Parts: sequence; C-alpha cells; structure tokens
Amino acid sequence: MRLLIVEDDRLLGDAIQAGLTQAGFAVDWVCDGLAAENALAGQAASDYAAMVLDLGLPRRDGLTVLKGIRQRGNRLPVLILTARDTIEDRILGLDSGADDYLLKPFDMGELLARLRALIRRAEGKATPRLEVSGIVLDPAAHTVSVDGSPIDLTAKEFALLHTLMLNAGRVLSRQQLEQHLYSWNDETGSNTIEVYVHHLRRKLGRDLIRNMRGIGYLIEKD
Repeated sequence: MRLLIVEDDRLLGDAIQAGLTQAGFAVDWVCDGLAAENALAGQAASDYAAMVLDLGLPRRDGLTVLKGIRQRGNRLPVLILTARDTIEDRILGLDSGADDYLLKPFDMGELLARLRALIRRAEGKATPRLEVSGIVLDPAAHTVSVDGSPIDLTAKEFALLHTLMLNAGRVLSRQQLEQHLYSWNDETGSNTIEVYVHHLRRKLGRDLIRNMRGIGYLIEKD
C-alpha cells in the first residue's frame, strides 16, 4: 500500500520513510506543502491509501494543504503529525478535515497502528483481519494463513494480496495495482504484477485471483 509523507525535517522524514517501508508500505516523501499539493493533483490522489502531514511546512502550511484537498472533495485519510500540542491546535486540525492527530515525539508502532486503523475505516472494514475463501490476512502481525496454516509471503506478495483483499469484489487494473504498490523510487518491469500474481496463485491456490482479460485482477467476495 502506498503512503504520502509530508515532513520538512529531513532526519525525521528519513526515519519515518524507513520505518514505514520496513513495515511493507510504499512511501513517497515530500518536504513542503506545495510539493504535497502537486503530488495529490488529479488522478494521482487516488494512488495513496493515506497521508501523514506535518503542519509547519515551508511554501504552504499543512492546514492550507489539508483544507484545499477537502474543498476539492478528496477523501484521502490524513493523519496530522506535528509538535503543535495545544487543545486548540488539535481541534483546528481535526475540524479542518484531518482524520487523526499524533504529537511529536511519537512511537513508530503507534504511528503504524493509527495508519492501519485509518486505512481500514476508509475501506469500510470493521475488523483488522481480512478473510476471503479461508485465507486470513492480518495487517498488524503481517501474517497470512490458509485454513489455519501459515503461509510465507515476500513483502510485495503480501502488499499485493492485501490490496486485492481490501478491494474484494472489485477489478483492479495492472496500472492501478502498480500505483498502489510502488513509490516514485521503485523500479518495476512490464510484467512485475503478473509475476507476483503467479507466485500468489502457486502459494494460495490458482482459483483465488481471477484474471479478467484486458481489464485486470479480481478476488471474489465470499
């Protein structure tokens, strides 16, 4: 799953990017508000599962960025990550359209848990675990099992399965999957998604992921 990080402190931004990448997310990182608006312009906005947004940004402050995307009807889950710790600041951030508010300094585990919760709620999921056709995926524990037996997946296999299971019943094109799974810095081949789909079918069963010829891939709802 792909995240946008907006943080002007380069040491902190690098640490956040590394932590989220290690947790299996694809991460794009920008350092100012104008760059954030450009990253979210047009169709690109739908590439992200969530945004982590600092408030004290150069070129355009975080609240302006947040209000702008909400005025354009963008429903992207937004977690404000800031040192502004007064009650008034928190109220203003939430009333401006943020979905959550976390103060610096913070624990990476808490940031990850809050992001998982935001993404889960945005997808209309009531419980953390996803289950389709006997396959259970736990985003927090980063585990997958089939009929109770654990299955080892690579980070990208897990991310692809997670995306397809979150969107069970909906066809996703190869381009959509690439945009959800890869950051700006990732290199992908022309058949990368097909290769990972092949691996998942081999490990989880050939009938799990359907190929809708000329359209994309689908995991059916139970």
